[in-house]
Amino acid sequence: MELFKTMREFDYENVVLCYDKTSDLKAVIAIHDTTLGPALGGCRMWTYDTEEDAINDALRLARGMTYKNAAAGLNLGGAKTVVIGNPRKDKSEALFRSLGRFIEGLNGRYITAEDVGTNMKDMDYISMETNYVAGLAEKSGDPSPFTAYGVFRGIQAACEEVFGTTELSGKTVAIQGVGNVGYNLAKYLHDVGTRLIITDIFEDNVKRAASEFNAEYVKPDDIYGVDCDIFAPCALGAVINDETIPHLKCKIVAGSSNNQLKEEKHGEILQEKGILYVPDFIINAGGVINVAEELHPSGYNKERAMRKVSMVYDNVKKVIQKSKQENIPTCIAADMVAEERIKTIAGIRDNFIKKV
Repeated sequence: MELFKTMREFDYENVVLCYDKTSDLKAVIAIHDTTLGPALGGCRMWTYDTEEDAINDALRLARGMTYKNAAAGLNLGGAKTVVIGNPRKDKSEALFRSLGRFIEGLNGRYITAEDVGTNMKDMDYISMETNYVAGLAEKSGDPSPFTAYGVFRGIQAACEEVFGTTELSGKTVAIQGVGNVGYNLAKYLHDVGTRLIITDIFEDNVKRAASEFNAEYVKPDDIYGVDCDIFAPCALGAVINDETIPHLKCKIVAGSSNNQLKEEKHGEILQEKGILYVPDFIINAGGVINVAEELHPSGYNKERAMRKVSMVYDNVKKVIQKSKQENIPTCIAADMVAEERIKTIAGIRDNFIKKV
């Protein structure tokens, strides 16, 4: 891959390759932008096919975090860490403590948290080596329920636009991936009377959700073609593409996974097909909003965090409105909302303020 060409094209600040022989750590830390503040983004662990795939994923996710944090109104930049390895087999205290030392070496430019394939225990190990980690058990804790609640509120906003009501009782939602976030989203939807169709590559996730929420299970490849009102991708990215779009039988695409569109053109195709796409970094910001509350001067407050996460509803409505006003796909409208905030804050007069 032409790494520096990509960094120049999308204006990345840093890409750090981390290796430790003792723990067999192989990780990538990508810092996209710190205009608004230190870069906050989770640590993902996954079995990538190639090292290039891992680097590309870190780059895409880091840029997405810049836009997510900006659009959510946070004074934080965007970054991401990916650890190459099987999250069910390859974890160790040494691995995450080694990663923590690399993060400490960035001197506060990057703050990590849990993501796909990692959990609070892993963050506890990282915290043994650095203070630049959020989402610890004694603070904001597991971000998954907050991410899921934000997605739930975003789905309500989308339903109001498409169906004229926020009422989800009787609607059918197909959830792709019922891990931490997907499971919590299923719970919120089940509690308001939504019919659920689910899939997941892990059998234990399927059994739990099917049992607790009376959800119908379909095979992973069949989820795209089910009859539903809302398709909610809650696994990995690039699932909205040339192969899957022709199978969609929904009115709304709204889920928690990052980088759902394989390419920007796929957002345009959804618009042409009359399917409302809720941009992922707008609707899945609940987790990072909650984690960011740890940085509040008065300390973390769960009630305040939930109020802010609920505002994902308003952010989704803002993007939909801009899309309609400009006659552009929602994916482009969302980028504009984020870019406008970054540009505005970056352009504020740099008055001298004495540091104490």
